Amino acid sequence: MKVRILTHTPEPEKLIAAAAKLCYASAEIDELLDGLTAEKTASFIERLESLGHESPFEHVSFTFGIEGVSRALLAQITRHRIASFSVQSQRYVNKEAFEYIIPPAIEANAEAKKLFIEAMETDRRYYTQLAALLEKDAYARLTAEGMPHAQAEKAAGKAAFEDARSVLPNACDTRIVMTMNVRSLCNFFALRCCNRAQWEIRSLACEMLSLCRKAAPLLFAHAGPPCLRGGCPEGAMTCGKAAEVREKFAAL
Repeated sequence: MKVRILTHTPEPEKLIAAAAKLCYASAEIDELLDGLTAEKTASFIERLESLGHESPFEHVSFTFGIEGVSRALLAQITRHRIASFSVQSQRYVNKEAFEYIIPPAIEANAEAKKLFIEAMETDRRYYTQLAALLEKDAYARLTAEGMPHAQAEKAAGKAAFEDARSVLPNACDTRIVMTMNVRSLCNFFALRCCNRAQWEIRSLACEMLSLCRKAAPLLFAHAGPPCLRGGCPEGAMTCGKAAEVREKFAAL
């Protein structure tokens, strides 16, 4: 897995403080950034958090580049609705040499890992064979319809990928560019940094949070699973490791 921040709103903490200043003071728009020292910026952000006034945090967004993750992760992360996603298309990209993500439990079991790799190699072989058959059929059809040969070759390849991809596994790798505002990110971290989250998206969320804390430490100082800020909300499903979790995120 590889993740990095591609870009984010400039001066994120100061911008959120300026938005809060508008809400709680009579300042003109042109004056919002005036006098916003580091101390006053921190004071505004602390006040917003204490009041639960989260809308100003939506003015700042972060864009991440994510690769080396599975299509299984993609299915989970796109359930976070207040976000924008661009994803490598299996319809247009040839995946006959796809990489795959091995779950830790399978990695730790030699026999399971052997079976898993065999399954991935079988999927690769079937994908390649299916794509070749479908491309041949599409090329014959398109040229019979009068399409020039060079154009038919290109179109046939894309048509083949579109249907051959159906055999690809959830473990197949993908790449994502994702943008979220800070409010949505904090919600994402609360849900996906939790020990109850699936291992891969939890690893991604923790890495994203680490990067965000470096870029905007005030905004993300208290971000993470709910047990960092109080009791575990999972009830009977709790992992029972709140102290361990708090120690981990204190050192993140």
